[in-house]
Formats: sequence, structure tokens, C-alpha cells
Amino acid sequence: MKKSVRFFKEPPIKACDLIAAWPGIGNVALIVARYIKDKLNAEEIGEIEPFDFFDPVGIIVKNNLIEAPQFPESKFYYWHNPNTNRDIVLFISDEQPSFKGYELANCVLETSRKLKVKRVYTCAAAIARIHHTEKPRVWAAATSQKLVEVMKKYDVVLRGDIQIAGLNGLVLGVAKEKGIEGICLLGEVPTYTTRIPNPKAALAVVDVLTKILKLDIELGELAKLAKQSDEEMKKLAAEAMGEFIDRYTRPVWPPEEDEEEEDDEEEEIE
Repeated sequence: MKKSVRFFKEPPIKACDLIAAWPGIGNVALIVARYIKDKLNAEEIGEIEPFDFFDPVGIIVKNNLIEAPQFPESKFYYWHNPNTNRDIVLFISDEQPSFKGYELANCVLETSRKLKVKRVYTCAAAIARIHHTEKPRVWAAATSQKLVEVMKKYDVVLRGDIQIAGLNGLVLGVAKEKGIEGICLLGEVPTYTTRIPNPKAALAVVDVLTKILKLDIELGELAKLAKQSDEEMKKLAAEAMGEFIDRYTRPVWPPEEDEEEEDDEEEEIE
């Protein structure tokens, strides 16, 4: 595991909070983490080498020439937070491994311990029966009842029993095994928009997360992206409605007499 992690720089951290993100439904986690990283201008400090966790399943050809296998990047970033006694470390990975997810979560958390991480935050999508024009709510889950009580101070929904798929959930389960605090914030995503990035859900999560971490981040750019995504979601809503009508509706008027005779002839042929 030691060989898997490579640091370019080790900042003098007294204590910090970790924001960890992998791709997922609506790409909520990646949109949140990358937006915060860019707005804070967080410094890249290290990476996890991919060879122990990922196997390329194909290659890219450009101008008829085969390129070398490409591996996903999994990097650590650091930012000094002047507003609190905890700095911010971000871990952002381009891809979830097809296997060895538990090992990767352990690697991230063992590395985080060396960086004096006190609490881990992840983000995810909460698939909900909402319309894309509605403001998505943020659900929350935590590794202890104490943290659940803390989350009640913010505008979040505590749904009780839920499942968080993928590493954005698994890493918090491993954190609990290791005695590290953890919180997951889930932005609501309409059921018919799970196949596209959802900056609207990400915006709702960033709004809550920045308040918790006392980060002074301008949200206008993400809000603009969220507004632009409404048009694509509108198209998906229309497609979903068309599929629903085709699948679950039947004519309520009686068939014409000619149609009935044709149906009888077809039955005799069969």
C-alpha cells in the first residue's frame, strides 16, 4: 500500500477534513469536489498509483495509431482554511475500480490518517420522485448519532434507512471501521435524469457543505450550469412520459366492427 501512494509535497497540516469523491449517478460527487477544488485553488499534493486497483479494458486509437493504455487518476489536493482550525484535503478519482474497492477505500483512509484527517465527507445522488423544475433537497447520513444531531442544524433531510452505492458510500463504512468520523450528503436527482450530469443536485450539496466547513465560495458559476441543465432534463422528462404512456395506457374506446372481424380472422389463422 505504501508504494501505491506518491506525494509531491506534504504540507504542514495540524488537522483537516477530507472531501472524497468518485464518479456516480448524476456525477454529483465529482461536480461538487471539482467545483470546490477549483474555487479554492487547492494545491495538488499527491496521488494514488492506479496499477494496484485498475486494469485497462481497452485502448484509444487516434489517426489509426494505437495509444498506450490509459489509467484513471486519483489525486489528493490541499487548501489551508483560514476560517477554522481544520484545513481541507480533497481526494478526487476519475473512476471507481471494478474490484478492490474496499482496498482502495482503505488506502485513501490510511493516507488520510497521515494527513491528520478528523472527518470524511462524501457526496452522492439520492434518486427521488421529484420533477426537474423543483429545488432538490439534500439528504444526510453519518457514522454516529452525534453527527446526525450535528446535521440537524442544517437544511437536510434525514431519511432513516437508505443505501449508498459505490465508493462514495463504501469509504464511509470503512471509515466507521477505523473509528474516523464521516458524513455523506446526497442531492436529490429525478428518476428520469440519472444518466446525465446533474449540477442542480450538486449545487444543493455544495450549498450545505460549504456552510458546514465554513468555506467562502461563490456559487454563481455552478448555479448557471444548473440552470442550463434544465433544458436537457426537460427533454428527458418528455421521453420518460412518452415511454410511460406507451407502456401503461390502453385505448378506452371500443374497436370498430371491421377491426373486430380482422381480429377474429387472425385468431382463426393462428
